Amino acid sequence: MAKKALIFSLAYYPHLVGGAEVSVKEITDRIGDVEFDMVTLYAGSSRFERIGNVNVYRVGPKIRVTGSTLPHISYFVKFQYVFFAFIKSLLLHKQRQYDFIWSIMASYNAFSALFFKWIHTKVPFLLNLQEGDSVEHIRKALGAMHPLYLQIFKKADYIHALSHFLEDYGKEMGASCPSEVVPNGVNFKFFSTIPTQGQIKALHHELGIDPFDTVLITTSRLVQKNAVADIIDSLTHLPTSVKLVILGIGPLEKMLKEKTVLLGLDNRVRFVGFVPHREMPLYLHSANIFIRPSLSEGFGISFVEAMATGLPVIATPVGGIPDFLKDGITGLFCKSEDPASIAEKVDLLMKDQELRESIIENARAMVKEKYDWNLIVGQMKGIFARL
Repeated sequence: MAKKALIFSLAYYPHLVGGAEVSVKEITDRIGDVEFDMVTLYAGSSRFERIGNVNVYRVGPKIRVTGSTLPHISYFVKFQYVFFAFIKSLLLHKQRQYDFIWSIMASYNAFSALFFKWIHTKVPFLLNLQEGDSVEHIRKALGAMHPLYLQIFKKADYIHALSHFLEDYGKEMGASCPSEVVPNGVNFKFFSTIPTQGQIKALHHELGIDPFDTVLITTSRLVQKNAVADIIDSLTHLPTSVKLVILGIGPLEKMLKEKTVLLGLDNRVRFVGFVPHREMPLYLHSANIFIRPSLSEGFGISFVEAMATGLPVIATPVGGIPDFLKDGITGLFCKSEDPASIAEKVDLLMKDQELRESIIENARAMVKEKYDWNLIVGQMKGIFARL
């Protein structure tokens, strides 16, 4: 008899899609002996729909999505979700009798899971950790709700963390339950398949990139922790033939564009905006180096996806990044908040072809060996069985 699981997730397909949502779909699509239901925000075409192997129930006010632009979700809407998701979970459990609940990240949806756990104490609570924000940022954002936030960790029966850094974070927050590190996986075939030369040339023409340019790329939310401003500043230390392509949106977009103009770099920096996950490989294959000099990072699936495409990666040794990036072997570390250090590493990859090829080969081999989705799903099945 199949187990029944209820997933609490603030966002999900088809519109609100990030690394966490991709991982849930990749995992659930590959597991046939668990019946998955989910309570998420109302951003689809109806209150209920079947997506892959998940029955998706949407609660709260409808979020309007225009074109391919992800909307900003207000705190008010998120608080509404907490209440409506909790009520919906009780109604669903009465009908379905879940074998376990699964919260995707310790975010607002985890409060709904916590409230459910308080009432249904015997239903195991699996907490997934893949937060990228720093402890200080989370504490400041929660304010007076921080004591309640700590209860999420204390009431969890099992923690699935994407990195050793996040596993330690869970313990710091008061978790005493068993925990396990299982990273997100990568669809290696999807990311490693090389687009046609025609597709790459068309994109270069669209972005104003010349054949002899060196293209740096970053894919990230435009927020403080991802330090995109430092990448822009690093261009002042590099030849004019080095261009930067920025994929992503966020609250710092206006400031970053103004900075680019003030530095006289508007002809070298391309702000592409939001790009659907399915289109990422084309942009990555059209670049030469991937960079994200993060100030904090829970895991960072974008780095591993870039490695799968054959891009050498420059990153900072923070959070969960050292789990997969070994300096000089599978990538290069630069210093945090140091544009000159970024430029130094870019220059090294431009000049040392042997090092570049070695890093690319080692990183791709690591991704195939450790981050294949079938391997990840096997580990997740083990967790579900222990619940």
